[in-house]
Amino acid sequence: MNGRIIGSGKETIILAHGYGGDQSIWDKILPKLCESYKIVLFDWCFSGANLLKHHFDAEKYSSYEPFADDLIALVDEMKLESFIFVGHSMSGIIGCIASIKRPTLFKRLILVSSSPRFINVEDYEGGFDIAEMEEMFRNIEEKYDVWSTNFASIAVDSSDPPSVDKFDKCLKRMGVEIALPLAKSVFLSDYRHILDKVITPCTIIQTKVDFAVPNSVPTFMHNTIKGESTVEIINTNGHFPQLTAHQEFLNVIHRVLTS
Repeated sequence: MNGRIIGSGKETIILAHGYGGDQSIWDKILPKLCESYKIVLFDWCFSGANLLKHHFDAEKYSSYEPFADDLIALVDEMKLESFIFVGHSMSGIIGCIASIKRPTLFKRLILVSSSPRFINVEDYEGGFDIAEMEEMFRNIEEKYDVWSTNFASIAVDSSDPPSVDKFDKCLKRMGVEIALPLAKSVFLSDYRHILDKVITPCTIIQTKVDFAVPNSVPTFMHNTIKGESTVEIINTNGHFPQLTAHQEFLNVIHRVLTS
């Protein structure tokens, strides 16, 4: 998983990237965080930065639970006993699952642009209809390079072209053979039922406008998570505040961890 520890400090923060990404997604915030914290970085098995990504098993990773097991195995190998977990997008929910399995490991969950369900149902706004998801899956399968470029321009605030390009390159390195089954695992998932089992204190970070996560989702998560939780809205568009509003993102992290 390319796990590594950098920085210094008494507290440890784990940074976990989301779909299509790799640990470089956190580069803008690392210099400041490393001044005060030990930082754990890694690449999920699906990441294009992981040289062993050919070991990705679509059937095994058709749910988030094996990812949570991988996370726990990583921290056990690193002999980490207590940490703050920052999970972007799908990693936020993976962190929730891991915290249910091993609650004593997690001091705080910081859930960035995360969602327990992306599909709309009668009593819940996830952001997408199933027909939209099926069209996205077809585009991934039939014209992946075009889709990845378009997806990056929607997912990342278009006013920050270098960050759009960064995520586009990450997606392309992942490749269609992983991107398609993983997209189905992520965008068809439903983990609303686990939230009332999460007892770890949570901070939910959301941007003002996120194409993938409507603002009703963090409210739902806040109201459903069993432990103490708060919602922080960052004044930027898109799914990647750590890229497009990194200073405000750092300010939120600092305020949460020092309050």
